[in-house]
Amino acid sequence: HDNKKMYAGSNVLHVTYNGGEKWEIISPDLTRNDPTKLEASGGPITKDNTGVEYYCTIFAASESPYEKDLIIVGSDDGLLHITRDAGKKWDKLTVPGMPEWTMINSIDFDPFVKGGAYIATTSYKSGDYRPYLFKTKDYGKTWTKITDGIDPGHFTRVIRADLKRPGLLYAGTESGMYISFDDGSSWKPFQLNLPIVPITDLTIKNDNLIAATQGRSFWLIDDLTPLHQLNESTTTSDFTLFKPMPSYRMNSGFSFEKPSKKEGKNHPGGVMIHFFIKDTTKTPVSLEILESGGKLIKKYSSKADKKLKEEEIKVKPGSNRFVWNMRYPDAEGFDGLIMWSGSLTGPKAVPGTYKARLTMNGRSQETEFEILKDPRTTGTLSDIKAQFDFLISVRDKLSETNLAVKKIRTTRDQINRVTEPMKDNKDMKDVNEMAKSILDDMKKIEEALYQTKNKSGQDPLNYPIRLNNKLAALSGEAEGSDFKPTSQVKTVQEEIQGKIDEQLQLLKKVFLDKIPKFNDLVKQKQINPVPVTEVF
Repeated sequence: HDNKKMYAGSNVLHVTYNGGEKWEIISPDLTRNDPTKLEASGGPITKDNTGVEYYCTIFAASESPYEKDLIIVGSDDGLLHITRDAGKKWDKLTVPGMPEWTMINSIDFDPFVKGGAYIATTSYKSGDYRPYLFKTKDYGKTWTKITDGIDPGHFTRVIRADLKRPGLLYAGTESGMYISFDDGSSWKPFQLNLPIVPITDLTIKNDNLIAATQGRSFWLIDDLTPLHQLNESTTTSDFTLFKPMPSYRMNSGFSFEKPSKKEGKNHPGGVMIHFFIKDTTKTPVSLEILESGGKLIKKYSSKADKKLKEEEIKVKPGSNRFVWNMRYPDAEGFDGLIMWSGSLTGPKAVPGTYKARLTMNGRSQETEFEILKDPRTTGTLSDIKAQFDFLISVRDKLSETNLAVKKIRTTRDQINRVTEPMKDNKDMKDVNEMAKSILDDMKKIEEALYQTKNKSGQDPLNYPIRLNNKLAALSGEAEGSDFKPTSQVKTVQEEIQGKIDEQLQLLKKVFLDKIPKFNDLVKQKQINPVPVTEVF
């Protein structure tokens, strides 16, 4: 509160209100017995009178973020004090069941109960390796020991209360993590993939649980929101879809797909969607991403139908997590497509509200989630919307272009199948000549739309890129920031799309004029015609 900072770690507690320019002492009385009697400090082992690093040290100090001027401090030799007036007056607290000379290792306030707090203490220096966790709901007047379920050999170092769900607690011990959903009445291991390692501290930030370990670096759970939504019906239901946490829309940076043991793993760049599946053997599971109005963006299925443009999603019995990269569907491509500085990647969604729908056995669950604008960018929401509209128009025209190339190639194969048996037949000269004319026309159009000489990723260095590549490259030019496309980029788009439309009109003429005439001719020869699918 009000730029207040505290410093603990000695036998005196200091506070500053001006960023460190001036400090005040607000220490409680750390005398254990009658202050008029001279006796050794340092506890029963060291009997030290000079080194504050041994005993008689304020080891934990915590100011309540929920109640002004409420501070609790604990020493490394078992003394616990509370003040409700910012240190003007301190009261010594007594915790029944806490051994003498116990170190107060961490203090955390209850986010939901006024006067509530949790402490984690250790007594291993006296040869006692049992866990000691305590809670109070009345400013320390009464305390309850809360260690049921924790291994008796796992002494406790830290306890933290979840900020969103009452009664959800996390505890770090000398030998790993524990979790409680009932305010400490019972605990269960919460190790997951965390190494068996001392947990020296825990903190919660943006619904991430961050653990400091002794010798194994920092670890974090990057989304606690499924724990906030767990209830008794979750594990009994066939499936459960959890509401995703809000996700920031950010431009991508460099990352390692498979980090080594020496380096950490980046946070997923997208919307993390958690769901629970009791049994995956009975039926396909599908996950749909929709706009707020219900329009489908993408569909993922455990048995994807490629004809319906579904993408595959892997599911397993129990908890699952799928990360949607926030992107709309890619542009259409074709086999062997090679482009330089251009891609088929669809644009990122505009910040706003979206929906996820999980379907199994004909039943669905639906939830909303939010995509947030990167708070660091100066681009406005209207800028991002203009960029999105531009990229969608580029994607759609690129799809139209590439579909035309695919249609040319399919039709070429069909014509060749018709003419191959008759290429040396003089009676079929008229058919072969008309087929050659059509193939030549389509070849010119194809070569204008795509660089057909590209066979490897380096070939565009030798052969000029064509219209589809030039159009695709505009996406990279416009997507690198959160600003609307420039007038120059839009001018180039209009120019390229105009040239593409010219080629598509020529192709349309081939399909609607020349190929029907060719089919009429081959029918007269009692030959099966070339099938034509309307694509324009």
